[in-house]
Amino acid sequence: MARTRWHDLSPRRRRAIIVGGALDGALKVAALSDLARRPAAEVRGSKVWWAIAITLINSVGAVPIAYFVYGRQPQGIGQAQPRRPARP
Repeated sequence: MARTRWHDLSPRRRRAIIVGGALDGALKVAALSDLARRPAAEVRGSKVWWAIAITLINSVGAVPIAYFVYGRQPQGIGQAQPRRPARP
């Protein structure tokens, strides 16, 4: 079976590949920057393993999306709650 070369692809397929790659790259950058800024207490699992998975797995966006949906703790969980001032 002959391999299809870039110049043999239709312009529509070329555009789809470029857009898909750009979206995957943007999702990876967003997930990694969020992971770097987020305290470990607000991440489900190891930050190192999330970073490895986001970076190395060719995911077409699946791993970064999984991090945003599953990997982050909901706000307030794992954090100390601020105290309310006493009423006079």
